Amino acid sequence: MTEPASPAVPGRLKGRVAVVTGASRGLGAAVAKGLAAEGAHVVLIARTVGGLEEVDDTIRAAGGTATLIPQDMAADPAQLDVLGPALLDRFKRVDILVANAGMLGAIGPMAHADVKQWDKVLALTLTANMRLIRTLDPLLRGSDAGRAVFITDRYGHEPVAYWNAYAVAKAGLEMMALTYAQEVLQSPLKVNLVDPGPMPTKLRAQAFPGEKPDTQPPVTRVVPTILDLVAPDNTRHGECIALS
Repeated sequence: MTEPASPAVPGRLKGRVAVVTGASRGLGAAVAKGLAAEGAHVVLIARTVGGLEEVDDTIRAAGGTATLIPQDMAADPAQLDVLGPALLDRFKRVDILVANAGMLGAIGPMAHADVKQWDKVLALTLTANMRLIRTLDPLLRGSDAGRAVFITDRYGHEPVAYWNAYAVAKAGLEMMALTYAQEVLQSPLKVNLVDPGPMPTKLRAQAFPGEKPDTQPPVTRVVPTILDLVAPDNTRHGECIALS
């Protein structure tokens, strides 16, 4: 991890420490840039080093700061267990978690599910988020206004044929996040889910290969909602906010 400089961008998140997963492209990258623009120091986690560096370059060019953690959370999820202690040593707390990383896997009949694909999708989209909660919970509770946002999808709460492991993983993610929200009611920590709706992302292109990207609203339209949810003055808790 690289040593952060002092935040240079004033804003409502000035001095906050934010962790964003799946931060190398798409919604994760857009959220990371938005957080940095509001003054947060952003810890970026993703598998693709080049993508992380591009996001970091954009953030630093605008006067913000970031720490890069290249990591494949599905291939080596146990590495997440040391994330909390490492961030505690560096920052003493984490104020914001935006859990965005996910994997589509294969779309097809449940009876034809590929076991290896199934395991990969659940490892990244569900189990890795459980490990994030385990390792970051003490740091989020150590914040005066800890905030956690988990990115979901309508397929996690609306059964649709053929969405297979992705739908199951998102359904599990929703229950896990809402259960966690109930467990932290007596703390300042606020936990919510966001269903951003259709976006022109790589995952969307995999699911709908014939769809033109410009037919969907840009990922940046979701960022203001997430920034509101992670702000210290946010009072929403235990909700699934759906954007359409």
